[in-house]
Amino acid sequence: MKKLFAKALLGVCALGTSTVAFAQDAAPAVEGGMYQALKTKFIEGGADFMSLVAIALIFGLAFCLERIIYLNLAETNSSKLLKGIEDALDKGDVEGAKAIARDTRGPIASIAYQGLMRIDQGIDVVEKSIVSYGGVQGGLLEKNMSWITLFIAMAPSLGFLGTVVGMIMAFDKIEQVGDISPTVVAGGMKVALITTVGGLIVALILQVFYNYLLSKLEAILNQMEDASITLLDLVIKYNVKFKK
Repeated sequence: MKKLFAKALLGVCALGTSTVAFAQDAAPAVEGGMYQALKTKFIEGGADFMSLVAIALIFGLAFCLERIIYLNLAETNSSKLLKGIEDALDKGDVEGAKAIARDTRGPIASIAYQGLMRIDQGIDVVEKSIVSYGGVQGGLLEKNMSWITLFIAMAPSLGFLGTVVGMIMAFDKIEQVGDISPTVVAGGMKVALITTVGGLIVALILQVFYNYLLSKLEAILNQMEDASITLLDLVIKYNVKFKK
């Protein structure tokens, strides 16, 4: 999985590098085509702040991609898993139940395995093990989500900072020429507006991914809680049937 994420990150970074390189290209864009229009606006927005906004998009998308891969791999058919464990425990085959949990990927299977490892130590120990390891798995599922929220906040902030700088540039030009004509002010105002729009667009894109990830995360956490309760019931049933 780490190799897969590394390849995806390199791909996103390569895309971002080509985007940031737009700022170094001073040649005017040829009319026609959205690509050239975006390139022109990127250059007009200024290399400094537009590059920072693009970097925020690159890293934000990289973390989103990593979480999408991780959460998709974390999804498990909990019903099938618990059914297999139940069938094994009904036969008194604890090792078979452990093998089913061990050979199934995902946090639910990991929690089930930790509980089954302590099945002979009593229901209280099993419950504490499930709760404790469930917290660990929940933390792994939520990992890097805070970084996505950071870039969602940073992108518009960088855009607004570009707006302030653009306004300062506009007032500097007014001071230099002693005139408040639209031609004098237009350059600084254009930088201000383009950086703001860029930052807001980046924040909107990352927010959509973040909400998608949040919905998947909540669904997996709900499955984990439901599976934990079911597993405890299976352990109690096993103890009643095979323990004196």
